[in-house]
Amino acid sequence: MSLPVPVITIGLLLASNIFMTFAWYGHLKFKTAPLLVVIFASWGIALFEYLLQVPANRIGHGHFSAAELKTIQEVLTLSVFAVFSVFYLKEPLTWNHLVGFGFIALGAFFIFHKWA
Repeated sequence: MSLPVPVITIGLLLASNIFMTFAWYGHLKFKTAPLLVVIFASWGIALFEYLLQVPANRIGHGHFSAAELKTIQEVLTLSVFAVFSVFYLKEPLTWNHLVGFGFIALGAFFIFHKWA
């Protein structure tokens, strides 16, 4: 039994976003590490992000439009980042962050809502 396209697509995008978040922001806890080392480490982590991101978009396109795929990506990016920020970076999310994320979620509603 194969999984439905949305499950595969969203699962791959979620895993991709976890790698992406560590590649882009994980180094912030290692400010004494040389910048060149951080850049190459981030590139290494980002490779795994691309190995998941590209198949996710390839598999999902057709079931989802490109705009819908990008919207899923952005909602997942913010969701993963929120968890990462609180638990890994130990930075709080404040009300204004939540309001901003809420507006982005509202934008996702408009992307996915089928208008007559």
